[in-house]
Amino acid sequence: MDSVRKIARLCKLAARVTTAMLVWSAITLLMPGATRAALAAEEPVVVEAVGESVGSDLESAVEVIQRAKLEAERAAVESAVGVFIRSHTLVSNGQLADDMVFARVRGRIEKVEVLKQERDAADPNRYRVKIKALVRPIYPKGDEGITIKAALSRDRLPEGDLVELHYQVSSDSYVYLFVVGADNSVTQLLPNSSLRDNFTHANQLVTFPPPETGIRLKAMLLPEFKATGAVERIKIIATRQEEPLLSSGFQQGFKVYDAKSTGLVSDLLRRLMQLDPADWGEYTIDYKIVPR
Repeated sequence: MDSVRKIARLCKLAARVTTAMLVWSAITLLMPGATRAALAAEEPVVVEAVGESVGSDLESAVEVIQRAKLEAERAAVESAVGVFIRSHTLVSNGQLADDMVFARVRGRIEKVEVLKQERDAADPNRYRVKIKALVRPIYPKGDEGITIKAALSRDRLPEGDLVELHYQVSSDSYVYLFVVGADNSVTQLLPNSSLRDNFTHANQLVTFPPPETGIRLKAMLLPEFKATGAVERIKIIATRQEEPLLSSGFQQGFKVYDAKSTGLVSDLLRRLMQLDPADWGEYTIDYKIVPR
């Protein structure tokens, strides 16, 4: 019981959650059409990259050079994706709810120019190719990846009221829940020290917090928002494989990152960039806490 009370107290401080009971059919996809159109209109970038390959006495120089060129193209795409991401740099944890979509960007080479190809002076079987490539950003379609449906009990919640989140995922997934506070702090709700199992079966309706845990979430306003109320967000991320970055253990309660601690955002962004867009999904819910 002591541990339950401790978690409940921590919930009051760390999880300022409110919500909106939405009709499932009315829940929109992660990226609305206007947003997708804007992303698609982004300009390609020109990058230079070097690739190398080591052959054998049984291979021709042409074969080894071609492998080196392909390696250079792979490096060019990787470099270009980094440029696309940096153009939407996350400057605070508060942007987690908006900019996570840019972790889904990939690149497509539209034009390649070979600038230089050479044989290594010290290793005659090693070849290098330097290229200049025009790479265009490509974003997944709205229905690609794991689809998440989610709703809260209300979209407008008086301070002190209890909150429940309901969600479904389209594929068996590991689900990670965050609250992005009005002060741009980020609180990781799931997994937490008392509830580490975050696996969810496809199309299973899940309630958080689970009633049997004794955990309760209360909508709480920070002192600077006591008079005006505040808009906050819940961010849901689902991945096909368990992600160690998000599953790392912590000793008690929920893990909180203040507005200046951007490590969570940058590390999470880099990790999701490494995943195939089909292997993860995200969803954001806005809600408002109002004074009583």
